[in-house]
Amino acid sequence: MPPELPHYRSFATPLVRFSPSSSPEAHLIIPVSCKSFKGNKIMKIPGRKIMPLLVFILSTISILRLLRIATTTKSSTSLLPALPPTMQHACHSSSTKCSAVSSNISSSPPTQQNSSTSATILTKKEFKLLSNVIKHKAPCNLLIFGLSAQFLKLSSINSGGTTIFLEDDPDRISSIRAKSNSTLIYKFDYHVPAKKAYNLLKHARESQDCAPSSGRLQNSTCKLALTNLPGEVYQQKWDVVVVDGPSGHSPEAPGRMAAIYTAGMIARAGHTTDVLVHDVDRTIEKWFSWEFLCDENLVSSKGKLWNFRITSKPNSRTFCTEKIAFLV
Repeated sequence: MPPELPHYRSFATPLVRFSPSSSPEAHLIIPVSCKSFKGNKIMKIPGRKIMPLLVFILSTISILRLLRIATTTKSSTSLLPALPPTMQHACHSSSTKCSAVSSNISSSPPTQQNSSTSATILTKKEFKLLSNVIKHKAPCNLLIFGLSAQFLKLSSINSGGTTIFLEDDPDRISSIRAKSNSTLIYKFDYHVPAKKAYNLLKHARESQDCAPSSGRLQNSTCKLALTNLPGEVYQQKWDVVVVDGPSGHSPEAPGRMAAIYTAGMIARAGHTTDVLVHDVDRTIEKWFSWEFLCDENLVSSKGKLWNFRITSKPNSRTFCTEKIAFLV
């Protein structure tokens, strides 16, 4: 009789066993023993240990996002031009108006205008149009409202002709020197702020003193007439007149109303005069050009520069054949 052995289950027991059936696949039995998975352990991390880790990760992400937003805001703010004093006052008095002004500034492309200067810088295409007009007529009589180093090139193009600049900024006059004896620079002060443009336009429409047939410009009683210009301005017949001054960059700054009106009067007292107005994207320049230079005389344009060609009509009672139907 064989000796008794302790009862145990051998690990050598086969895991696959077939029943005595005709189809072994139908009775495939795979016994699962807990002891067969004894070596596989699942690592569990207590919640108390994982929470500080998650808080640290989320805090780090938040700090990085705040740093990125701060850097972006700083760089974009530095590109915005400062508001003029009048606009700053408007912001304090009306939060809605301030928001509108800020939105307009941020959506607009940066300009080359300096609030202390009388003119913006012409683009390459604008300057080409202006210089081509002068080349076609040179040597000629050239009158320019405004002054910049860029405009001195026009004086060189008009070699042999007469060029006169009218500028209200003494610093600009002192920094720019004429290189020709036929180029004269006069300091001329404009006393009418841009905010009075609407009332002046109504006055010009209602008063016969502002009509082209009202007589000599220097003796005019029209509120838009520049009657104290240098004597040479009234004595010459001007071939080209350029209006790019005064600045007109804010309601309190001198506007170009009188300069555009005077250019229209000068042109009608000559033979055939080209009048070029810059910054026509601004309301005053656009209104007064339509009123006193007339859309029917517009021969070319480039960018923010309009070129009007006006023939002599000193006895005309109106500036334009077709009446402009705005601001009535």
